[in-house]
Amino acid sequence: MTRRRAVTAMTHVALLVSGLAWLYPLFWALGSSLKSDDDFFTDGLNPMPSHFLWANYLNAWQEASFSRYFMNTILITLGTVVITLVVTSCAGYVLARTRFPGRGFCLGLVSATLFLPHGYTIIPVFDLMQRLQLLNSLWSVIIVQASGGVVFGTFLFMGYFMAVDRELEDAAQVDGANFHQTFARIMLPLSGPMLATVGLFTAITAWNSFFIPLVFTLGRPELRTLAIGMYAFIGENSTEWTLLCAGTVITLAPIILLFVLLQRFFVNGLAGAVKQ
Repeated sequence: MTRRRAVTAMTHVALLVSGLAWLYPLFWALGSSLKSDDDFFTDGLNPMPSHFLWANYLNAWQEASFSRYFMNTILITLGTVVITLVVTSCAGYVLARTRFPGRGFCLGLVSATLFLPHGYTIIPVFDLMQRLQLLNSLWSVIIVQASGGVVFGTFLFMGYFMAVDRELEDAAQVDGANFHQTFARIMLPLSGPMLATVGLFTAITAWNSFFIPLVFTLGRPELRTLAIGMYAFIGENSTEWTLLCAGTVITLAPIILLFVLLQRFFVNGLAGAVKQ
């Protein structure tokens, strides 16, 4: 028992140190965002500012156009989440509850797309958006972002619906509900944890995405997202590092808050998806 307690204590200490090392860059960025330019270069790795300059956030919000980038990112994230949830929940339910010729082949073909990097498919997707006259618009980013998360979300929903007892659907059919009514009125409300899980995954990916918004809004700088705005904030000759740290905190704070609010549903959704 003594040896087991010692091993447990050492494990906890190692995990605590690893966690602090992992979170230190965030603490450093938070502290540096409140420093003056002189303190930023003289304090080194010390995250604590001597004076709290809250004006750095206001300057980053106004001077660096973060207000516009923030709104663009919100619109792209919301649009991507809505489209992804609608498509993946419907597709997951159909694959979990129906049998049709070629179902196995379709599942295998769709699974293979998980291993295709975006860099290898960006040219045909770019050409498609150009032919649809959606290039250099937020819609192009939303559609491409949503299509990238459809496969993963569909498999999560499929696993979740397969774990739900079929007696619920049988009871609904006895009451006169058809396939679509059963899904919309019974199965979809029951999949709240999975909706939160897929929605959170999609929101994090869309919020932090850099490559796709960069490619599909290259001709219109006013459509930049926060990730691209952070990169454009770095100048060729000089960079206002305190404002850059303030922009980093502005970028990360919403998605961290979203995860904190939805973490309970996130854990429940993953548990339900792997139960099968």
